Amino acid sequence: MKVFDKTLTWQQILAASIVSGDDLGWHINSINKVSAVYPMRINPYYLSLIQPGGPLWKQVVPDIAELDNDPLYHSDPLCEEEQTPVPNLIHRYPDRVVFLISDQCAVYCRFCMRRRKLGQKTDLSIEKGLDYIRANQNIRDVILSGGDPLILSDAVLEDIIRQVRAIKHVEIIRIHTRIPCTLPQRITNALVQLLKKFQPLFINIHFNHHDEITPEAVKACTMLADAGFPLGSQTVLLKGVNDDPQTMKKLMHKLMLVRIKPYYLHHPDLVCGTAHFRPALTKGYEIIRALQGHTSGLCVPHYMIDLPGGGGKVPCLPDFILTETTKSLKIKNFADKGYQYPC
Repeated sequence: MKVFDKTLTWQQILAASIVSGDDLGWHINSINKVSAVYPMRINPYYLSLIQPGGPLWKQVVPDIAELDNDPLYHSDPLCEEEQTPVPNLIHRYPDRVVFLISDQCAVYCRFCMRRRKLGQKTDLSIEKGLDYIRANQNIRDVILSGGDPLILSDAVLEDIIRQVRAIKHVEIIRIHTRIPCTLPQRITNALVQLLKKFQPLFINIHFNHHDEITPEAVKACTMLADAGFPLGSQTVLLKGVNDDPQTMKKLMHKLMLVRIKPYYLHHPDLVCGTAHFRPALTKGYEIIRALQGHTSGLCVPHYMIDLPGGGGKVPCLPDFILTETTKSLKIKNFADKGYQYPC
């Protein structure tokens, strides 16, 4: 682990991020070759947590495997750009939109499903997105995403949320963020008080490994939970990081202890340069079976795939039904015992 200066502000931590193999001092040539295509950013806080070759390292340090070309993988496998009526706003489902208000993150995850956009300093066209939401009264749920919304300054973030909240037909605002995991120092009292103005507001946080739930992360999540925000976690199933039942169970248990409800376990999308992260679907089934009945139902997330071509998210469930007739089902339980259930 690297030494981390705990006196730094979140802005100073972010400014001191390493962005090349020269900064990291490890496999410089391969890292620089990859980061020239897919940008690298690791802030000093997250860097202090990682061990070479470990599960956190694999998430953020460029790997030469990212340059492998597999015809099954695409820059935009979910066809988000085709479902983008105005720049940086995705309208896939009838009553909700994903509003991309940032193209920056505290770290750049190597498995990111939107890596085609990150760090590009694009025109975020916030006003066009707001106008679109105002004009579409079917939209009741707005998800603020990116990049990471919480990387924005308090003033910019407040201005955007205030304008979304002022739209009468918008009932729910959600923030999707990895900040409490990757830069928990960003969760300040001022930020919490700002966000409290705009309830109901839901926060989904992205943790992938129990080693990410540090005292700093616990403090950040506790501040948000104490302020009344419902917290959920969206975890990505990653080969070599968390794709075994013991690791996943430990993560889910630690999430519950900081009042974060496990929400989704995502199977990785078919994004260019991420094939080495992608386990078989059967691995996900194995993990869900190992959780179901062997821990609290509160700890069992929905195992989800996002269909290529813009088809949207669908749940994947292990096969508990053994046989089916018009009169009954034969079902196995968590202990693999069979039971008859009348239809």
